[in-house]
Amino acid sequence: MTAGEDEPSGPEFWPAVMFIGSAAAAAFLLLEAWREPMIGVLALGLAGSFFLARFVSRQKAKRLFLGGDVEAILARWSGSVAKMPHFETMGPLMTATAFAAYGWVARARSALVEAERGEAWEAALEQRLFLDAILLTFEGDTDAALDRASRLARLPMPTTSPSLVERIGLLRAGVAALARAFAHDLRDGDVNVLIAASDASPLVHWAMRYGAAIALIDTGELTRARALIADAPAWSQESCFLEFHREIDAELGRREPAA
Repeated sequence: MTAGEDEPSGPEFWPAVMFIGSAAAAAFLLLEAWREPMIGVLALGLAGSFFLARFVSRQKAKRLFLGGDVEAILARWSGSVAKMPHFETMGPLMTATAFAAYGWVARARSALVEAERGEAWEAALEQRLFLDAILLTFEGDTDAALDRASRLARLPMPTTSPSLVERIGLLRAGVAALARAFAHDLRDGDVNVLIAASDASPLVHWAMRYGAAIALIDTGELTRARALIADAPAWSQESCFLEFHREIDAELGRREPAA
């Protein structure tokens, strides 16, 4: 039997199993709470602790990503990345993606050099186009960045999960809007796309926020532009975000009316 014929599998299957299992567990706990209140209270307490732990873990991870410490992020990823299939290709690609997302352009390019070329490299076309578009944008080659974003948009979209399709579509649109923002060639809706992408993915949160801030300065929305980057972390000297932040601050200072 092949997967996808009679045997359920794929991204849609496991979320469904988890949902059904959660619903069944909730029904069981409610029944036990009715029959034996103390058992129900204890069981509900354990369930609550589990979901609280997951929530706390997710919030901790989100704070890590928004904190901008790329080396801490890579340290957190290291165990999982080392277990990935085709590590010789995917390890450097993941490392380069993390560096690029926080503006460490030189380190990202160095990591890419280490990636083994082969079947896994070819299969990772979406990842490579996304990564290259971001790096080219930060390097100032916006024409090439827009070319990569255009090629990315034309790739087939996975059809296994509507939520995955929506997320990928948003990130593809976000990287194109990012390149246009740095090229000062906005389209209607680009600011909203950049902000939505920044909220959807903590990894590219700050990249998309800086793009949105540049776009808002171009449209004269200075207060919104400043608010978007007001709580940005202190960037390393290796990050181009440090210079972006200084340039945006200087531009806002020139354009904002004197107090």
